[in-house]
Amino acid sequence: MKKLLIILLLVLPSLGFTQVFENAIGIRGGLTAGFEYRFYMDDANSYKFLLGTRDGGVQIHALKEFHQYDLFSFTDRLVLLYGAGLHAGYEQWEKQYIEGNTSWYEDRTAFLVGLDGLVGLEYLFYEVPISLGFEVKPYFDLLGREMFNVQLFDFAFTVKYLF
Repeated sequence: MKKLLIILLLVLPSLGFTQVFENAIGIRGGLTAGFEYRFYMDDANSYKFLLGTRDGGVQIHALKEFHQYDLFSFTDRLVLLYGAGLHAGYEQWEKQYIEGNTSWYEDRTAFLVGLDGLVGLEYLFYEVPISLGFEVKPYFDLLGREMFNVQLFDFAFTVKYLF
């Protein structure tokens, strides 16, 4: 009985710090806000899918991410991530028409596709399976309301549950 208790006391604390996460779900708050799902291929590679809303429409984003650990000497919990991907969806807006003394608005919708980049920092909490992050996701729309739309500063705050 004493041996079992000693083994449990030695093994159980180490299990909490050696967790390997395979998936993450979370929320993203920013210009493109929404829900995201990430699955890890290994410690340094993952794929992220983001269902986001922007400009009155909905887009799905698929990104390949790379993770860099141990870049900062003051902590091992801060992770640099970067990547690239694609998005597709639609956007919606109102267009004003003026004819004589009358004017009216009509809802307009356009399909859009584009390219995404990603650079961010995430802080991992090992005690609880949560990460907090700050990222910028510049994007380039190839179709849509404007034929070519570039947004360099899509900043966001993220919260993810790792499992």
